[in-house]
Amino acid sequence: MGVPERPSGGLPGGPSGAASRVGPADPGGPGAPGRPGGPRPGPADQADPRSLRPGPAGPGPLRLGAGPEAPLLAANLKWLFTELPFERRFAAAADAGFAGVEYAAPYPYPPARLRTLLRDAGLRQVLINSPAGAPGSSERSGVACHPGRAADFRAGVERGLEYATELGAGLLHVLAGIVPPDVGAEQAFATYVTNLLWAAERAHGTGVRLVIEAQNDRDAPGYFLGTQARAAAVAQAVGFDRVGLLLDLYHARLTEGDPVRTLHTYLPYALHLQLADPPDRTEPGTGDIPWPRVVGALRAAGYGGWLGCEYAPVGATVAGLGWVAEVAASAEVTS
Repeated sequence: MGVPERPSGGLPGGPSGAASRVGPADPGGPGAPGRPGGPRPGPADQADPRSLRPGPAGPGPLRLGAGPEAPLLAANLKWLFTELPFERRFAAAADAGFAGVEYAAPYPYPPARLRTLLRDAGLRQVLINSPAGAPGSSERSGVACHPGRAADFRAGVERGLEYATELGAGLLHVLAGIVPPDVGAEQAFATYVTNLLWAAERAHGTGVRLVIEAQNDRDAPGYFLGTQARAAAVAQAVGFDRVGLLLDLYHARLTEGDPVRTLHTYLPYALHLQLADPPDRTEPGTGDIPWPRVVGALRAAGYGGWLGCEYAPVGATVAGLGWVAEVAASAEVTS
């Protein structure tokens, strides 16, 4: 039979349909925002008003474009403001104009301490990852596709949901894991889907949505979700109402090539986007992604979700934020 490399029967809906107008979702009951039958709020609906402070691009929070409908930018504190200790990055992000933050691993810090840092800076926690093993280990990207590790996976999801709910994060990225050498792709697929079905049931009613992300083989060799098509196939198997895509345009450029075509195909199922420019994963405008076309595609689709800035600045973080206005102003109309 083999592992599905794309959703069976194609993807429902399409970029020209209502599903293409997506934003971050709230997993309330049926008919609530983010559920079928209910409206999807944009990031401005969820942002703490204290975060709407002036930034280097002008009054209000940093957005990729003008007006309240433009996507808000979230600072990834693993990648940005690294010239400062971690706890000082929250205030620095707020002072630079960011309304929200994301970072992979909150677990070295007590939730209460992180809540204080968020509250004092007036920031919203947008996304965290599920726990992962030590860097360099076979579990460095999680164990969700590892057969026989269901108990460890479930303990990690429980911890991830605890932190996400404590911090008010609406999204938990459930890492797929690196496929063990003695496990075939079909078995890994079935294991990951089974684990995600459990995780989705556990997350129901918590206010947290689950997302999964395709990653390129250069930066994440052996990672199970090596293409957007496979990530979408997993999400479809679990149910798009239970799991969404975290679509990272840096990874997509390296795996799929044309990011605009990728957006046309997969944006309707994405609950979160991340930005960086290949080949060096630096800020937009420093690499080879055609940002005018990308921003045009996002505007044409009516994307109202968050954009996570997961890049390594060429220089100091704040000095490099000029890309926001430049990229937003360069948008081209796409079809």
